[in-house]
Amino acid sequence: MIDFDVVTLSRLQFALTALYHFLFVPLTLGLSMILFVMESVYVMTGREIWKRITKFWGVLFGINFAMGVATGITMEFQFGTNWAYYAHYVGDIFGAPLALEGLIAFFLESTFVGLFFFGWDKVSKLAHLVITGLVALGSSLSALWILIANGWMQHPVGAHFNYRTMRMELSSFSEVLFNPVAQAKFVHTIAAGYVTGSIFVLSISAWYLLRGRNVAFAKRSMAVAASFGLACSISVVVLGDESGYLDGENQKMKVASIEAEWRTSPPPASFTLFGLPDVAARTTHGEVKVPWLLGLIATRSIDQPVLGIYELVERARARIVSGIEAYSALQVLRASADPPDAAVLQRFEANQADLGYALLLLRFVDNPAAATAQQIDAAAWSTVPNVPVLFWCFRLMVGLGLFFIVLFATAFYLSTRHRFDRHPWFLKVAFFSLPLPWIAVEVGWIVAEYGRQPWAVDGVLPTFLGVSRTTAGNVWLSLAGFIVFYSALAIVDAFLLVRTIRRGPDGLGMAP
Repeated sequence: MIDFDVVTLSRLQFALTALYHFLFVPLTLGLSMILFVMESVYVMTGREIWKRITKFWGVLFGINFAMGVATGITMEFQFGTNWAYYAHYVGDIFGAPLALEGLIAFFLESTFVGLFFFGWDKVSKLAHLVITGLVALGSSLSALWILIANGWMQHPVGAHFNYRTMRMELSSFSEVLFNPVAQAKFVHTIAAGYVTGSIFVLSISAWYLLRGRNVAFAKRSMAVAASFGLACSISVVVLGDESGYLDGENQKMKVASIEAEWRTSPPPASFTLFGLPDVAARTTHGEVKVPWLLGLIATRSIDQPVLGIYELVERARARIVSGIEAYSALQVLRASADPPDAAVLQRFEANQADLGYALLLLRFVDNPAAATAQQIDAAAWSTVPNVPVLFWCFRLMVGLGLFFIVLFATAFYLSTRHRFDRHPWFLKVAFFSLPLPWIAVEVGWIVAEYGRQPWAVDGVLPTFLGVSRTTAGNVWLSLAGFIVFYSALAIVDAFLLVRTIRRGPDGLGMAP
């Protein structure tokens, strides 16, 4: 039975707000770039229909952008309200990219969004195209800084623990900025956003063609979505492979849990296509495996093993024991006056990298130095995230990614033959595919973030230690408020989008 304590409720609230916010982010990323492509065609050809196409999809972009801003601001506030100790412990590092996101990306994007809507008749065609490009750039930069912050949570680099202040401090901003995990997450997320925008345009255009409305608009829009979406859907798979390799290097427990790999297999490891993970028995029933595939994804070799959960738990146990040494030395250092005892300081620095693992014991004992073998074992097994959730979410995400490639390849073929209207079956498939990219990006977020548990910052700060000192009743109240507020926003957003789509370009005065 779930214990709805402050930690669980704070995690639930952040998860709900993040998942809701992420409904708008990928569409903003995708539509902003598609608008730039469409307007580029207008500038190059001078054909007014492309201007009207850009303006129509721009209206839908504007509705989505406004909702994304409203939900994103409230999500960031939670670091101060629900995750105060997290903000205190790692704020020096985590706060820097978030501040830059607001100062550089958000203001850039917001400023030029206004110029995009109100500058059509005020500036030249080329100048307006530059404005649209800056909107797309601002959207991408916003995602970049957010994912740099998130990438540091997945793979903390460029920082060190100061035993005097009891906080993590920034030691190399360039390492944080060029963190390979952050860069891989950025390009993968951007490509996923482009796919989302492409399917949005493809699906709505298919709806128009099925009804024989705005045919010229719809065919041209589908042609852009088909070609752009095909390139981006392939990119998502390629870039996802890079993320898988980096996870295999830096987050081995996440990879083992995604694969339900309980024991280390002889290299090259096989990819489990299907199976039934059994957490109680710590095994996977009915496995259907693809030889070599996991080894190639996670290690890019045929002679390196992919460690299983049991072996990784043993590693965690050893790091917990080492972390206890660091924790014990830290208590002595905090109680002593400067200068510190050289032997104690040396003992702390020798085991400092494992201090976060000792903090896992605080769930089971007040003083990690007094932990029993059973408590150390429980802490070691707590490093295993929810295996069935990760296993199935990952496979759903990959399956949808492969479906998108087929969908866009078919759309691209029909586009080159100018045969969209001759294949109503495809138009129906395209239309009913509308919600699928959101399902894919949401389960992808679950894989990335839920797979990091039990860490708020991997190997550094356990999630349960990051919460604010508040009561469960306060979190329940704010959670209920968010649910009501976000539900109202969802209704407004759906109403505006559906009304705009139903009116269509002709209803908005954008049709010839």
